[in-house]
Amino acid sequence: MNYAPLQGIKVVDFTNVQSGPSCTQLLAWLGADVIKIERPGTGDATRNELQFDPNEPSYYFLQLNSDKKSLALDAATPDGKEILTKLIQQADIFIENLHPGAMDKLGFSWDAVHKLNPRCIYGTIKGFPTSSRFADLKAYEPVAQVTAGAASTTGWWEGDNAVPTQSGAALGDSNTGMHMTIGLLAALMQREKTGEGVYVYQSMHNACLNLCRIKTRDQLTLEKLGYLTQFPQYPNEKFGDFVPRSGNQEGSGVLGWTYKCKGWETDPNAYAYIIFQRGAKDFEKACQAFGFEDWLSNPDFNTADARDRHKQEIYARVQAWAIDKDKMEIVKLLAPAGVPCAPVLSTKEIMDDQSLYDGNTLVKINQGGNIGEFVTVGVPFTFSNYQPTYGPCPTLGGNTEEVLAALGYSADDIAKFKANGTTAPMPKTAAK
Repeated sequence: MNYAPLQGIKVVDFTNVQSGPSCTQLLAWLGADVIKIERPGTGDATRNELQFDPNEPSYYFLQLNSDKKSLALDAATPDGKEILTKLIQQADIFIENLHPGAMDKLGFSWDAVHKLNPRCIYGTIKGFPTSSRFADLKAYEPVAQVTAGAASTTGWWEGDNAVPTQSGAALGDSNTGMHMTIGLLAALMQREKTGEGVYVYQSMHNACLNLCRIKTRDQLTLEKLGYLTQFPQYPNEKFGDFVPRSGNQEGSGVLGWTYKCKGWETDPNAYAYIIFQRGAKDFEKACQAFGFEDWLSNPDFNTADARDRHKQEIYARVQAWAIDKDKMEIVKLLAPAGVPCAPVLSTKEIMDDQSLYDGNTLVKINQGGNIGEFVTVGVPFTFSNYQPTYGPCPTLGGNTEEVLAALGYSADDIAKFKANGTTAPMPKTAAK
């Protein structure tokens, strides 16, 4: 049988953009019934951001809102408040990512929702922990990264472009959504024991900081030793009192770097990442694969500590070896010897790799209409007894009548909500 882990779980999704929708989309793919609340007439902000067609929702929206239901609702109107109240009374999870204080002002704070439905789990995504001195900052992806240590430790440590650099991976947004998912699933498990829902608060800052854990490790080490042996600055450059940027150095104690490969002059991704492990046997096998057997008897290279001190010489020799080889050829030469290595792949190379369309890694969703089929990233883990199905994204308010009817509203009620601005924009009055 195909067991959907969250079958029967009802989610009221009051989130928009990326951090919240990435969470609720995963809940939907795991079988939850997710009702996305969208402002009548405009909807989620990403519907109209970075559009490829002014008449269609953007890929930004499409990749984050598959398999949800869309309810167009102005929750600030009296009827809107009543509708949202009924939804919450039936919900297992209510999740929001509005700016601080917005839900309180609307009348749907954690305390209010808990009174309406003590079993409902309340998820909140904000920029910072409530204790933070930056708690009132408006949080975007880079804001989370620059305040959580990601940007200050990413990028080059010298030269004209030695500036704090944000990661191309969505450490502040989708990563926050994944962290919130963990919290909500834990809360569901806890509810099995207590019978009561809880308040789950997830900040973008903390989600980003969690992925910078090894940088806090480096800070502790730096304070003890005054230097970091795995960093390219060691042993010839002076360290400050904070963890510096380290270019493409691998983050742990092994010696890893990115090397130019054949064709790098015209292909910005003609590179391979190669790692020298610290173990003597691993190093011996690597030297044999490279043809660098002379290193095995050279005291500058035949111990891990010595390699740390002579890493620039290692980088230079490996670079000279790699420069006339294709990045895929390098993997074929080194991988059989157990050398950790991989080609740097562009987004196009990844999305053209048919082996990744395995039902989870990359998936194709048929949106229909003028959009047709689009590609997105699927559920990042697999179950032995469950395979998600990936359906289209909802049109703005496309499930409004269905959701309202399920709540017991009549056709006349639904027509009234549409006319009074609760589920559709109020008609514009003609200028006098």
